[in-house]
Amino acid sequence: MADIVAEHLGKQYSVYHKQRPKTVVEVFKQRWRHMRPLEKVWTLRDVNLHVRSGQMVGLVGANGAGKSTLLRLLGGVGRPDEGTIHTSGRIGAIYDLGAGFHPDLTGRENLYVGGVISGMTRDQVTAHFDAIVAFAEAESYIDYPLRTYSTGMQMRLAFSLAAHINPDILLIDEVLAVGDLAFQMKCVERIRSFKEQGCAVLLVSHDDDMVEELCDRVIWLHKGRVVAEGEAGVVINQYRAAMEIENRRKRAQKVATQPTAKGDELRLIEKRFGSLEMDITNVRLLNETGVDTAKIASGDELTVQIDFHAPQTTTTPIFVVTISGKDGFVYYEANTASNGINKSHVHGQGTLHLGLERLDLAGGDYFVDVGAFTPDWSHAYDYQWHVCPLKVLSEDNDRGIIRPPHRWEFS
Repeated sequence: MADIVAEHLGKQYSVYHKQRPKTVVEVFKQRWRHMRPLEKVWTLRDVNLHVRSGQMVGLVGANGAGKSTLLRLLGGVGRPDEGTIHTSGRIGAIYDLGAGFHPDLTGRENLYVGGVISGMTRDQVTAHFDAIVAFAEAESYIDYPLRTYSTGMQMRLAFSLAAHINPDILLIDEVLAVGDLAFQMKCVERIRSFKEQGCAVLLVSHDDDMVEELCDRVIWLHKGRVVAEGEAGVVINQYRAAMEIENRRKRAQKVATQPTAKGDELRLIEKRFGSLEMDITNVRLLNETGVDTAKIASGDELTVQIDFHAPQTTTTPIFVVTISGKDGFVYYEANTASNGINKSHVHGQGTLHLGLERLDLAGGDYFVDVGAFTPDWSHAYDYQWHVCPLKVLSEDNDRGIIRPPHRWEFS
């Protein structure tokens, strides 16, 4: 059983002065000035994830979000400054294609060198050699020096080698755009086969369409923290909507001192994004007596009340309510589209209630997210992340996620 588990993971780096000495002579000349770091920057903070055998999880986020740092920590490249990492099974990493390859060696020689660096023995490389070369379609030039290869040919050979390590855990960092379209499709099918064989796969890519197609779940990182985690299609649409708003904001800043639209003023750090063509004005959690609450007992009734305002007539909006834990895992999600209760049009002030007759979650701390989307999920009107904290109380010491009604009987 292959598993990847990271709990409260954090990694920080030091930022030094531009005039920091780089040699021993400069150190003595400057008398140790500028040696101390100016500040510590967290590239990852409080990240939790769990990838099980046979699952493929995607990581999305803007440049600098911490995706590659997270992948390298999981692969054993560097150590976290806080938190823990647990992995079981052989790890294969595809995030630095061609590492260990030398331009003066032939393709054949580079396969042996690269294979040993990747953890294979020489006999294992020999056993898989013909399959590696065939997958890379490199039979006609395998004995030529690597410097005669095009960049695409080198990447094909490197990916083919990495794809034949047969790992239990596979870490992939933005390397699927190798070769022509036909070869890219072959790479994707190879990764699918790893998943079907029970491999735990973690994929980093800026190609959100591919992530949505391949992955079971997606984790969205922003400035080193998990913004959202859940079903691939839902999280990818949230991410697309947020990036669209961020791009609009940047364009607005170029043409005017003040943003021209309320939606352009949104920031991800405010845990909210969307075009605000429709505005979620208030969210309340109500107990069985209709009183505002942030605590309920496990198994009690809970109502989520959403007040909204649609300045213009909005056609068939989809409302979403999600309950997630501190680890980002989604324990419950409901939307009006799947329940077939969408209104054809909304205009002006309105209120929507989601009534849960029983919330059979184990005791713990949770968060409620709410959102309103277009009928095709292409972008968010308004999405508010962790808008309401919720504490579920339970006197039982049972382990697990859910706590359905139950009883013990001896006979």
